[in-house]
Amino acid sequence: MQADLEVPIPLSKIRLTIIGFVSFTFLGYFTIGLALAILPVFIHQQLGYSAMVAGIIISLQYVTTFIFRGYAGNVVDKRGPKPVVILGMLGFVVSGILLFVAYMFRGTPLLSLSILVITRLITGFGEGFIGTSPINWAIFAVGDQHTGKAISMNGIASYGALALGAPIGVIINNDLGMGAIGILIVTIALGGFFYARSKRSYKGKKGAPRQPFLKVFKTIAPYGICLALGGLGFGTISTFITLYYAALNWSGAVFCLSVFSLLFILGRVFFINFIDNYGGTKTAILCLALETAGLLTLALANQPHVALIGAGITGLGFSLVFPALGVEAVKLVPSSNKGAALGGYGLFIDLSLGITGPLVGGVASRFGMQYIFLFSMAMVFIGFVFAVVLNYRKAIVPEY
Repeated sequence: MQADLEVPIPLSKIRLTIIGFVSFTFLGYFTIGLALAILPVFIHQQLGYSAMVAGIIISLQYVTTFIFRGYAGNVVDKRGPKPVVILGMLGFVVSGILLFVAYMFRGTPLLSLSILVITRLITGFGEGFIGTSPINWAIFAVGDQHTGKAISMNGIASYGALALGAPIGVIINNDLGMGAIGILIVTIALGGFFYARSKRSYKGKKGAPRQPFLKVFKTIAPYGICLALGGLGFGTISTFITLYYAALNWSGAVFCLSVFSLLFILGRVFFINFIDNYGGTKTAILCLALETAGLLTLALANQPHVALIGAGITGLGFSLVFPALGVEAVKLVPSSNKGAALGGYGLFIDLSLGITGPLVGGVASRFGMQYIFLFSMAMVFIGFVFAVVLNYRKAIVPEY
Protein backbone atom coordinates (compact mmCIF):
# COMPACT_ATOMS: atom_id res chain seq x y z
CA MET A 1 0.00 0.00 0.00
CA GLN A 2 2.80 2.39 0.92
CA ALA A 3 4.45 1.85 -2.45
CA ASP A 4 1.23 2.94 -4.18
CA LEU A 5 1.21 6.33 -2.49
CA GLU A 6 2.00 9.21 -4.86
CA VAL A 7 5.06 11.23 -3.94
CA PRO A 8 4.39 14.95 -4.40
CA ILE A 9 6.50 16.56 -7.08
CA PRO A 10 8.63 19.39 -5.65
CA LEU A 11 7.50 22.85 -6.71
CA SER A 12 10.99 23.65 -7.99
CA LYS A 13 10.86 20.67 -10.35
CA ILE A 14 7.42 21.70 -11.59
CA ARG A 15 8.70 25.19 -12.33
CA LEU A 16 11.76 23.85 -14.15
CA THR A 17 9.56 21.56 -16.22
CA ILE A 18 7.30 24.46 -17.17
CA ILE A 19 10.32 26.62 -18.02
CA GLY A 20 11.56 23.89 -20.35
CA PHE A 21 8.39 24.28 -22.43
CA VAL A 22 7.69 28.01 -22.19
CA SER A 23 11.25 28.59 -23.43
CA PHE A 24 9.71 28.12 -26.89
CA THR A 25 7.50 31.11 -26.16
CA PHE A 26 10.57 33.09 -25.18
CA LEU A 27 12.39 32.25 -28.40
CA GLY A 28 9.36 33.06 -30.55
CA TYR A 29 8.59 36.38 -28.89
CA PHE A 30 12.24 37.34 -28.79
CA THR A 31 12.25 37.24 -32.58
CA ILE A 32 9.08 39.36 -32.58
CA GLY A 33 10.64 41.84 -30.14
CA LEU A 34 13.76 42.24 -32.26
CA ALA A 35 11.73 43.82 -35.06
CA LEU A 36 8.96 45.44 -33.02
CA ALA A 37 10.71 48.67 -32.01
CA ILE A 38 12.47 49.33 -35.32
CA LEU A 39 9.78 48.55 -37.92
CA PRO A 40 7.53 51.61 -37.26
CA VAL A 41 10.53 53.92 -37.60
CA PHE A 42 11.79 52.05 -40.69
CA ILE A 43 8.39 52.31 -42.39
CA HIS A 44 7.79 55.92 -41.37
CA GLN A 45 11.25 57.45 -41.74
CA GLN A 46 13.12 55.29 -44.27
CA LEU A 47 10.24 54.25 -46.53
CA GLY A 48 8.35 57.52 -46.04
CA TYR A 49 4.88 56.24 -45.13
CA SER A 50 2.52 57.72 -42.50
CA ALA A 51 2.18 56.68 -38.87
CA MET A 52 -1.18 55.11 -39.69
CA VAL A 53 0.37 52.97 -42.45
CA ALA A 54 3.14 51.94 -40.06
CA GLY A 55 0.51 50.94 -37.48
CA ILE A 56 -1.46 48.93 -40.03
CA ILE A 57 1.64 47.05 -41.23
CA ILE A 58 2.65 46.20 -37.66
CA SER A 59 -0.88 45.04 -36.85
CA LEU A 60 -1.12 42.75 -39.89
CA GLN A 61 0.76 40.20 -37.80
CA TYR A 62 -2.28 39.76 -35.59
CA VAL A 63 -4.58 38.98 -38.53
CA THR A 64 -2.90 35.64 -39.20
CA THR A 65 -2.28 35.12 -35.49
CA PHE A 66 -6.04 35.43 -35.01
CA ILE A 67 -6.75 33.06 -37.89
CA PHE A 68 -4.35 30.33 -36.80
CA ARG A 69 -4.59 30.52 -32.98
CA GLY A 70 -7.88 28.61 -32.79
CA TYR A 71 -6.75 26.11 -35.42
CA ALA A 72 -3.55 25.52 -33.45
CA GLY A 73 -5.59 24.84 -30.30
CA ASN A 74 -7.63 22.18 -32.09
CA VAL A 75 -4.46 20.52 -33.41
CA VAL A 76 -3.04 20.52 -29.86
CA ASP A 77 -6.15 18.70 -28.58
CA LYS A 78 -5.92 16.10 -31.36
CA ARG A 79 -2.19 15.59 -31.99
CA GLY A 80 -0.45 17.30 -29.09
CA PRO A 81 1.51 20.58 -28.92
CA LYS A 82 4.86 19.37 -30.31
CA PRO A 83 4.00 19.55 -34.06
CA VAL A 84 2.32 22.92 -33.50
CA VAL A 85 5.42 24.42 -31.88
CA ILE A 86 7.63 23.04 -34.66
CA LEU A 87 5.45 24.70 -37.32
CA GLY A 88 5.54 27.97 -35.38
CA MET A 89 9.33 27.97 -35.35
CA LEU A 90 9.42 27.35 -39.09
CA GLY A 91 7.13 30.35 -39.52
CA PHE A 92 9.63 32.55 -37.70
CA VAL A 93 12.44 31.23 -39.91
CA VAL A 94 10.56 32.36 -43.02
CA SER A 95 9.71 35.74 -41.45
CA GLY A 96 13.39 36.41 -40.74
CA ILE A 97 14.32 35.65 -44.35
CA LEU A 98 11.62 38.01 -45.63
CA LEU A 99 12.66 40.78 -43.23
CA PHE A 100 16.17 40.58 -44.65
CA VAL A 101 14.81 40.77 -48.20
CA ALA A 102 12.59 43.77 -47.33
CA TYR A 103 15.65 45.61 -46.02
CA MET A 104 17.60 44.83 -49.19
CA PHE A 105 14.86 46.52 -51.26
CA ARG A 106 14.57 49.61 -49.03
CA GLY A 107 15.54 51.75 -52.02
CA THR A 108 12.20 50.79 -53.61
CA PRO A 109 9.70 51.76 -50.88
CA LEU A 110 6.59 50.17 -52.38
CA LEU A 111 8.31 46.83 -52.99
CA SER A 112 9.90 46.86 -49.54
CA LEU A 113 6.54 47.66 -47.92
CA SER A 114 4.86 44.87 -49.89
CA ILE A 115 7.45 42.37 -48.65
CA LEU A 116 6.92 43.65 -45.10
CA VAL A 117 3.19 42.93 -45.48
CA ILE A 118 4.00 39.28 -46.21
CA THR A 119 6.63 39.28 -43.44
CA ARG A 120 4.12 40.43 -40.83
CA LEU A 121 1.54 37.88 -41.98
CA ILE A 122 4.09 35.06 -41.70
CA THR A 123 5.17 36.37 -38.28
CA GLY A 124 1.53 36.18 -37.23
CA PHE A 125 1.39 32.58 -38.43
CA GLY A 126 4.38 31.78 -36.20
CA GLU A 127 2.84 33.56 -33.22
CA GLY A 128 -0.50 31.83 -33.77
CA PHE A 129 1.17 28.45 -33.45
CA ILE A 130 3.57 29.35 -30.66
CA GLY A 131 1.28 31.58 -28.56
CA THR A 132 -0.44 29.07 -26.27
CA SER A 133 0.92 25.70 -27.44
CA PRO A 134 3.83 25.72 -24.95
CA ILE A 135 1.27 26.29 -22.17
CA ASN A 136 -0.58 23.14 -23.20
CA TRP A 137 2.71 21.24 -23.50
CA ALA A 138 3.60 22.28 -19.94
CA ILE A 139 0.12 21.43 -18.60
CA PHE A 140 0.28 17.97 -20.16
CA ALA A 141 3.64 17.46 -18.43
CA VAL A 142 2.81 18.80 -14.92
CA GLY A 143 -0.98 18.40 -14.66
CA ASP A 144 -4.11 20.57 -14.86
CA GLN A 145 -3.69 21.75 -11.27
CA HIS A 146 -0.74 23.87 -12.40
CA THR A 147 -2.61 25.65 -15.21
CA GLY A 148 -2.25 29.05 -13.53
CA LYS A 149 1.50 28.63 -13.10
CA ALA A 150 1.91 27.56 -16.73
CA ILE A 151 -0.10 30.52 -18.05
CA SER A 152 1.75 32.96 -15.80
CA MET A 153 5.24 31.69 -16.62
CA ASN A 154 4.39 31.65 -20.31
CA GLY A 155 3.51 35.33 -20.02
CA ILE A 156 6.79 36.04 -18.27
CA ALA A 157 8.56 34.33 -21.16
CA SER A 158 6.68 36.31 -23.82
CA TYR A 159 6.97 39.78 -22.30
CA GLY A 160 10.47 39.10 -21.00
CA ALA A 161 11.44 38.24 -24.55
CA LEU A 162 9.87 41.46 -25.84
CA ALA A 163 11.64 43.47 -23.14
CA LEU A 164 14.99 41.95 -24.10
CA GLY A 165 14.41 41.78 -27.84
CA ALA A 166 13.32 45.40 -28.39
CA PRO A 167 16.48 47.16 -27.13
CA ILE A 168 18.73 44.53 -28.69
CA GLY A 169 16.92 45.06 -31.98
CA VAL A 170 17.50 48.83 -31.77
CA ILE A 171 21.20 48.35 -31.00
CA ILE A 172 21.70 45.90 -33.87
CA ASN A 173 19.74 48.13 -36.23
CA ASN A 174 21.84 51.17 -35.34
CA ASP A 175 25.12 49.29 -35.82
CA LEU A 176 24.42 46.77 -38.59
CA GLY A 177 21.01 47.59 -40.08
CA MET A 178 17.70 45.74 -40.20
CA GLY A 179 19.12 43.02 -42.45
CA ALA A 180 21.24 41.72 -39.56
CA ILE A 181 18.08 41.42 -37.45
CA GLY A 182 16.54 39.21 -40.13
CA ILE A 183 19.58 36.92 -40.03
CA LEU A 184 19.45 36.73 -36.22
CA ILE A 185 15.73 35.86 -36.32
CA VAL A 186 16.44 32.97 -38.70
CA THR A 187 19.23 31.68 -36.44
CA ILE A 188 17.13 31.80 -33.26
CA ALA A 189 14.08 30.22 -34.90
CA LEU A 190 16.17 27.36 -36.31
CA GLY A 191 17.53 26.74 -32.82
CA GLY A 192 13.97 26.60 -31.47
CA PHE A 193 12.95 24.24 -34.27
CA PHE A 194 15.66 21.68 -33.45
CA TYR A 195 15.09 22.05 -29.70
CA ALA A 196 11.36 21.34 -30.16
CA ARG A 197 12.13 18.23 -32.19
CA SER A 198 14.26 16.92 -29.32
CA LYS A 199 11.52 17.31 -26.65
CA ARG A 200 9.17 14.55 -25.51
CA SER A 201 5.74 14.61 -27.13
CA TYR A 202 2.60 14.74 -24.95
CA LYS A 203 -1.02 14.30 -25.96
CA GLY A 204 -4.38 14.57 -24.22
CA LYS A 205 -6.49 11.58 -23.30
CA LYS A 206 -7.67 9.61 -26.31
CA GLY A 207 -11.42 9.16 -26.69
CA ALA A 208 -12.31 11.94 -24.25
CA PRO A 209 -15.48 13.79 -25.34
CA ARG A 210 -14.79 17.13 -26.98
CA GLN A 211 -17.05 20.11 -27.54
CA PRO A 212 -17.20 21.93 -30.91
CA PHE A 213 -14.81 24.88 -31.07
CA LEU A 214 -17.60 27.39 -31.55
CA LYS A 215 -19.26 26.22 -28.33
CA VAL A 216 -15.95 26.50 -26.47
CA PHE A 217 -15.37 29.94 -27.99
CA LYS A 218 -18.81 31.15 -26.89
CA THR A 219 -18.14 29.88 -23.36
CA ILE A 220 -14.87 31.75 -22.91
CA ALA A 221 -15.87 34.85 -24.92
CA PRO A 222 -16.93 37.09 -21.98
CA TYR A 223 -13.50 36.71 -20.40
CA GLY A 224 -11.84 37.15 -23.77
CA ILE A 225 -13.65 40.44 -24.44
CA CYS A 226 -12.44 41.78 -21.11
CA LEU A 227 -8.90 40.68 -22.00
CA ALA A 228 -9.12 42.38 -25.41
CA LEU A 229 -10.03 45.71 -23.83
CA GLY A 230 -7.18 45.40 -21.34
CA GLY A 231 -4.74 44.55 -24.14
CA LEU A 232 -5.21 47.90 -25.89
CA GLY A 233 -2.88 49.55 -23.39
CA PHE A 234 -0.02 47.21 -24.21
CA GLY A 235 -0.80 47.40 -27.93
CA THR A 236 -0.58 51.19 -27.89
CA ILE A 237 2.75 51.19 -26.05
CA SER A 238 4.35 48.46 -28.17
CA THR A 239 3.22 49.87 -31.54
CA PHE A 240 3.39 53.63 -31.10
CA ILE A 241 5.82 54.47 -28.29
CA THR A 242 8.72 55.18 -30.68
CA LEU A 243 6.59 57.53 -32.79
CA TYR A 244 5.10 59.09 -29.64
CA TYR A 245 8.55 59.91 -28.28
CA ALA A 246 9.64 61.23 -31.69
CA ALA A 247 6.59 63.52 -31.85
CA LEU A 248 7.56 64.98 -28.46
CA ASN A 249 11.28 65.17 -29.38
CA TRP A 250 12.16 62.78 -26.54
CA SER A 251 14.86 60.11 -26.65
CA GLY A 252 14.92 56.61 -25.12
CA ALA A 253 11.56 55.38 -26.41
CA VAL A 254 12.63 51.75 -26.36
CA PHE A 255 13.06 51.89 -22.60
CA CYS A 256 9.35 52.53 -22.19
CA LEU A 257 8.61 49.09 -23.65
CA SER A 258 11.39 47.59 -21.54
CA VAL A 259 10.12 49.21 -18.32
CA PHE A 260 6.60 48.05 -19.16
CA SER A 261 7.84 44.49 -19.66
CA LEU A 262 10.06 44.53 -16.56
CA LEU A 263 7.20 45.59 -14.27
CA PHE A 264 4.96 43.11 -16.06
CA ILE A 265 7.38 40.31 -15.19
CA LEU A 266 7.82 41.48 -11.59
CA GLY A 267 4.04 41.59 -11.20
CA ARG A 268 3.74 37.97 -12.31
CA VAL A 269 6.63 36.83 -10.12
CA PHE A 270 5.54 38.52 -6.90
CA PHE A 271 1.75 38.68 -7.17
CA ILE A 272 0.72 35.51 -9.04
CA ASN A 273 -0.72 34.10 -5.78
CA PHE A 274 -3.40 36.81 -5.94
CA ILE A 275 -5.29 34.63 -8.41
CA ASP A 276 -5.39 31.65 -6.01
CA ASN A 277 -6.09 33.82 -2.97
CA TYR A 278 -8.69 36.24 -4.34
CA GLY A 279 -9.95 34.66 -7.56
CA GLY A 280 -9.40 35.50 -11.20
CA THR A 281 -12.07 38.16 -11.73
CA LYS A 282 -11.22 40.12 -8.56
CA THR A 283 -7.55 40.07 -9.53
CA ALA A 284 -8.46 41.30 -13.02
CA ILE A 285 -10.50 44.17 -11.56
CA LEU A 286 -7.53 45.37 -9.51
CA CYS A 287 -5.12 44.97 -12.42
CA LEU A 288 -7.30 46.83 -14.93
CA ALA A 289 -7.75 49.70 -12.47
CA LEU A 290 -3.97 49.93 -12.10
CA GLU A 291 -3.46 49.75 -15.87
CA THR A 292 -5.95 52.59 -16.34
CA ALA A 293 -3.98 54.72 -13.87
CA GLY A 294 -0.72 53.94 -15.66
CA LEU A 295 -2.09 54.97 -19.07
CA LEU A 296 -3.45 58.20 -17.58
CA THR A 297 0.03 58.92 -16.21
CA LEU A 298 1.51 58.30 -19.66
CA ALA A 299 -1.06 60.56 -21.30
CA LEU A 300 -0.36 63.44 -18.91
CA ALA A 301 3.43 63.00 -18.79
CA ASN A 302 5.40 66.12 -19.72
CA GLN A 303 8.82 64.54 -19.21
CA PRO A 304 10.31 61.20 -20.40
CA HIS A 305 10.89 59.96 -16.83
CA VAL A 306 7.21 60.50 -15.99
CA ALA A 307 6.29 58.50 -19.09
CA LEU A 308 8.54 55.69 -17.86
CA ILE A 309 6.66 55.68 -14.55
CA GLY A 310 3.37 55.48 -16.43
CA ALA A 311 4.66 52.61 -18.58
CA GLY A 312 5.79 50.76 -15.45
CA ILE A 313 2.42 51.16 -13.73
CA THR A 314 0.70 50.02 -16.93
CA GLY A 315 2.92 46.93 -17.13
CA LEU A 316 2.30 46.07 -13.48
CA GLY A 317 -1.43 46.45 -14.02
CA PHE A 318 -1.53 44.35 -17.18
CA SER A 319 0.70 41.65 -15.66
CA LEU A 320 -2.02 39.39 -14.27
CA VAL A 321 -4.91 40.23 -16.61
CA PHE A 322 -4.26 37.34 -19.01
CA PRO A 323 -3.73 34.55 -16.41
CA ALA A 324 -6.44 35.85 -14.05
CA LEU A 325 -9.15 35.83 -16.70
CA GLY A 326 -7.65 32.78 -18.44
CA VAL A 327 -7.85 30.57 -15.35
CA GLU A 328 -11.52 31.47 -14.97
CA ALA A 329 -12.23 30.84 -18.66
CA VAL A 330 -10.48 27.45 -18.83
CA LYS A 331 -12.45 26.22 -15.80
CA LEU A 332 -15.62 26.42 -17.86
CA VAL A 333 -14.63 23.76 -20.44
CA PRO A 334 -13.79 20.02 -20.15
CA SER A 335 -10.12 19.00 -20.00
CA SER A 336 -10.29 17.59 -23.53
CA ASN A 337 -10.96 21.11 -24.81
CA LYS A 338 -8.28 23.01 -22.92
CA GLY A 339 -6.15 23.47 -26.03
CA ALA A 340 -9.09 24.92 -27.94
CA ALA A 341 -10.09 27.04 -24.94
CA LEU A 342 -6.64 28.56 -24.53
CA GLY A 343 -6.38 29.04 -28.28
CA GLY A 344 -9.80 30.71 -28.44
CA TYR A 345 -9.03 32.83 -25.39
CA GLY A 346 -5.76 33.92 -26.97
CA LEU A 347 -7.67 35.07 -30.05
CA PHE A 348 -8.96 38.02 -28.08
CA ILE A 349 -5.52 39.39 -27.29
CA ASP A 350 -4.68 38.92 -30.97
CA LEU A 351 -7.83 40.85 -31.89
CA SER A 352 -6.91 43.56 -29.42
CA LEU A 353 -3.38 43.96 -30.72
CA GLY A 354 -4.59 43.62 -34.30
CA ILE A 355 -7.01 46.54 -34.12
CA THR A 356 -4.65 48.70 -32.05
CA GLY A 357 -2.59 49.73 -35.08
CA PRO A 358 -5.35 51.08 -37.34
CA LEU A 359 -7.57 52.22 -34.46
CA VAL A 360 -4.95 54.12 -32.46
CA GLY A 361 -3.18 55.16 -35.67
CA GLY A 362 -6.47 56.70 -36.80
CA VAL A 363 -6.74 58.58 -33.50
CA ALA A 364 -3.18 59.87 -33.97
CA SER A 365 -3.84 60.97 -37.55
CA ARG A 366 -7.19 62.61 -36.75
CA PHE A 367 -6.56 64.21 -33.36
CA GLY A 368 -2.79 64.10 -32.83
CA MET A 369 -0.27 61.73 -31.26
CA GLN A 370 -0.81 63.24 -27.81
CA TYR A 371 -4.29 61.68 -27.57
CA ILE A 372 -3.40 58.03 -28.15
CA PHE A 373 -2.91 57.13 -24.49
CA LEU A 374 -6.08 58.92 -23.39
CA PHE A 375 -7.95 56.82 -25.93
CA SER A 376 -6.37 53.52 -24.83
CA MET A 377 -6.98 54.48 -21.19
CA ALA A 378 -10.69 54.86 -21.95
CA MET A 379 -10.76 51.40 -23.57
CA VAL A 380 -9.00 49.77 -20.61
CA PHE A 381 -11.41 51.51 -18.22
CA ILE A 382 -14.30 49.92 -20.13
CA GLY A 383 -12.50 46.59 -19.61
CA PHE A 384 -12.38 47.36 -15.87
CA VAL A 385 -16.15 47.92 -15.85
CA PHE A 386 -16.62 44.69 -17.80
CA ALA A 387 -14.56 42.79 -15.21
CA VAL A 388 -16.73 44.21 -12.43
CA VAL A 389 -19.82 42.93 -14.27
CA LEU A 390 -18.22 39.49 -14.74
CA ASN A 391 -17.42 39.30 -11.05
CA TYR A 392 -20.98 40.30 -10.14
CA ARG A 393 -22.47 37.70 -12.49
CA LYS A 394 -20.15 35.05 -11.09
CA ALA A 395 -21.25 35.94 -7.55
CA ILE A 396 -24.98 35.64 -8.27
CA VAL A 397 -24.66 32.72 -10.73
CA PRO A 398 -21.76 30.56 -9.41
CA GLU A 399 -21.78 28.22 -12.39
CA TYR A 400 -21.35 31.17 -14.80
